[in-house]
Amino acid sequence: MKNRKALYGLLACISIGFILYALVFNFMIDPRAEEFLSHKTGLKRELNLPVWLNVMYVHVAFACIAMATGLLNFSNRLLEKNRKLHRINGYVYVLSVLIVALTSGYMAPYATGGKISSMGFNALNILWLLLTITALVQIKKKRINQHRNWMIRSYAFCFTNMLIHLITFLFHQGIGFVYATSYTIGLYSSIALLLLIPQCIIRMLEKR
Repeated sequence: MKNRKALYGLLACISIGFILYALVFNFMIDPRAEEFLSHKTGLKRELNLPVWLNVMYVHVAFACIAMATGLLNFSNRLLEKNRKLHRINGYVYVLSVLIVALTSGYMAPYATGGKISSMGFNALNILWLLLTITALVQIKKKRINQHRNWMIRSYAFCFTNMLIHLITFLFHQGIGFVYATSYTIGLYSSIALLLLIPQCIIRMLEKR
């Protein structure tokens, strides 16, 4: 029980910290995404900046909502005291994931790193939706443990952006790779880690 509380506390700190960072940076510090767009070179499609920015704002906002609602629904206290709120919150999470995936699909053709990165984001979006839908199906069938496990797998993908930029930074600044290559490595490495880490957490919880 103590280990589970400690894990939830760590998750809450990381999630809340990243939500605040994403909102402040994208809506206040760099609302026109100039730093991020400066790394996009050799685009084969013309970027309609006003439309792209509006899609990005929606993408960031609902990504934060998905992270917040997912975190809240992992609270045992909420589940025990208010199952109706847990259920409603879960549907908000599913809707948020759908919107994030759709907006990401729009932005994928303009991804840093070109076509290979675009393909990676499209695969990631499909995978995240499948994991989330599977979690929803499991709870509809009253399979509580399976629902929890699939939600852990789904929620991990809320940290995609954070993990991509962390790995990109390590390869770009630490090793000296060009930014586009570092970003592509960050994308595919993140997909692998976001599949592996939840599985390790699930096994740990099951042993406890």
